[in-house]
Amino acid sequence: MSTTLEPEQAQQEADEGVVHILWMNGGLSCDGDSVALTAATQPSIEEIVLGALPGLPKIAVHWPLIDFECGPETGADNFIEWWHKADRGELEPFVLVVEGSIPNEAIKTDGYWAGFGNNPATGQPMKTSEWLDRLAPKATAVVAVGTCAAYGGIHAMAGNPTGAMGVPDYLGWSWKSKAGLPIVCVPGCPIHPDNLSETLVYLLYQVAGQAPMIPLDAELRPQWLFGATVHEGCDRAGYYEQGDFAKEYGSPKCLVKLGCWGPVVNCNVPKRGWINGVGGCPNVGGICIACTMPGFPDKFMPFMDEPTGARISTAASTVYGTVIRRLRKISQHQKNKEPKWRHTGPNLTTGYEKVRQP
Repeated sequence: MSTTLEPEQAQQEADEGVVHILWMNGGLSCDGDSVALTAATQPSIEEIVLGALPGLPKIAVHWPLIDFECGPETGADNFIEWWHKADRGELEPFVLVVEGSIPNEAIKTDGYWAGFGNNPATGQPMKTSEWLDRLAPKATAVVAVGTCAAYGGIHAMAGNPTGAMGVPDYLGWSWKSKAGLPIVCVPGCPIHPDNLSETLVYLLYQVAGQAPMIPLDAELRPQWLFGATVHEGCDRAGYYEQGDFAKEYGSPKCLVKLGCWGPVVNCNVPKRGWINGVGGCPNVGGICIACTMPGFPDKFMPFMDEPTGARISTAASTVYGTVIRRLRKISQHQKNKEPKWRHTGPNLTTGYEKVRQP
C-alpha cells in the first residue's frame, strides 16, 4: 500500500542531508566577490552545486546572483523565505556567507544603512546587522567573503560616515558558531575565485565529518592560502634580492619602488594566478596594494608611493644586490664557456686514461 506525502513532509524528507548555503550580499559592497566566484575553476561553483566532487554533501545554494527567477520578495519563489526558514530553525545545517561590510546602525536616530529583504512582521527593511544577530547563532559556519566582509575594507576607511566594520568586528574576533567553528575570513578585493571555492569545499567536507578543523591564522584566514607573502610567490622576487628595481611600469623587475607592498602582504595570487593559473596583480605588472590585509586601505596609502618601511630594506638590497649581481656576472661568464676538453686533436684531456691491453 502506497502513501502520499503531504507537500511539506515530502519537502522535509527531500531536504534531509542537504547543506544549505545562504549567501547574503546585503552588506556595504559592490558585489565584486559574487562576480569573482563565477570565474572559479579549482573547483568551479558548478562542481560544488552539482555534487561533482567525491564525498561532498548535497548542496542547496541560495545566492542572489544565480537565483534569476525571483527578487528578494516577489517572483516565482520568495527568495528571502529561505532566510526566514533559517531564522525559524527550519534549515539545518546551513552555512551563512556574508558579502560586504557591516555598518553601525547605532550611530543614527532613524533610517538604516544596509538591509536585505523585509521583515514580514513590520513590512520594513530587515537590516543586515539584524540578520547577523538572528542567523549567526543558528549557523553551522559563518564565512566573511571579500575584504569588506572580513575587515571592513574600503567602506571602513577613515572618514566614512557609516561606522562600517567586518563580520569579526561585529560578532567578535573570538566568536564561535554552534559547531565550534570560528568566523572564516577569505579576504581580497575582489576575492580570488579559487580561494573562495576551495574554502567553501573545505567547510562542506568538515560539515560532512570528512575534514579536520579548518586551520586559520590569527586574522581568521585559511593558513594554506594566506600563509606566504606575495613576495615569496612572485616571479619578480629575484630582482629584489639583487637590488634591481623597476623605475617605470612595463618593466619586468621588482615593483617595490613603484608602490608594491608584496614583501609584507599575505596573499597567494602571484603563485596561483587569477583564472586557470593566468594573471594576478604583479604577474601582469600591477603593484600589490595589500587588499587581503586587515589594515587595508588606510595603512597602505598612498598606493603609488614607495612604502615607507621598504626604503631601508630596498637601500640595503641595492647595496648588497649590486655586489651580488657583479659576482654572478663573473660566474655567469665562466659557466657560459664550454669545458676545455671539448676540442679536436689526438689527445684526450678529460682525465680519462685508456686501459692498456696486456
